[in-house]
Amino acid sequence: MSITKRLALLFRVKANKALDRAEDPREVLDYSYQRQTEMLAQVRRGLADVATSRKRLELQARQLQQAAGRLQNQATQAVQQGQEDLAREALTRRAAALSQIQELQPQHDALQAEEDKLSVAQQRLQAKVEAFRTRKETIKATYTAAEAQTKISEAVSGISEEMGDVGVAMQRAEDKTAQMQSRAQALDELMASGALEDASAPIVPRDGIQAALDSATGSGTDIDRELAQLKAAVAPAQLEAADDATTTPEPRTEAQR
Repeated sequence: MSITKRLALLFRVKANKALDRAEDPREVLDYSYQRQTEMLAQVRRGLADVATSRKRLELQARQLQQAAGRLQNQATQAVQQGQEDLAREALTRRAAALSQIQELQPQHDALQAEEDKLSVAQQRLQAKVEAFRTRKETIKATYTAAEAQTKISEAVSGISEEMGDVGVAMQRAEDKTAQMQSRAQALDELMASGALEDASAPIVPRDGIQAALDSATGSGTDIDRELAQLKAAVAPAQLEAADDATTTPEPRTEAQR
């Protein structure tokens, strides 16, 4: 298959999918019903036009019949008055009127047949349109109920596109909340261990002695060694003082005095 044919096939497939997504069966049914009602209206207008033409022919034939009757009376009166030429003219016109009536009769019969045929077609089409309308409303109601049930099921199961977006947003919110909680716990642990000073605490100035003491405190090994040396130096002096205090002085003789 050539690239052009493959592209054309792909375009038709994509177009059909897009049409399927965009097509609403209820709109299609309403459009079909509208087209059928328009056709029914055209048949009714055609039937009305044929009936009007038939009525016009009947009116014309009736007028010609009346004219033929008057001409017959005029011919009779002309004969009674001895006016043979006038009677002949009246009879001639009467014959022409009757001839026109005979010529109108086939047209009238054709229009009558056409009217009968359109009337039957109009009745059949109207019955078909009414049946289609009933079926259309039934299908639309069923489709609407199925659509509502589908949306409810999608909302409950969370598989719809909108609910999927909501689920993603909730997951992002939970992730950010967990991240913020972890950050807060880490900051609390750092502040409790002293590794992170409280920036809002007041700053207390330190003098030189406090600074020296703080510096000495930072070296535990040196302090222990100096303390041991102090104890070693102080211990002999304490023992000598204790011996002097416990020794009793001897009484002096008269000569020593």
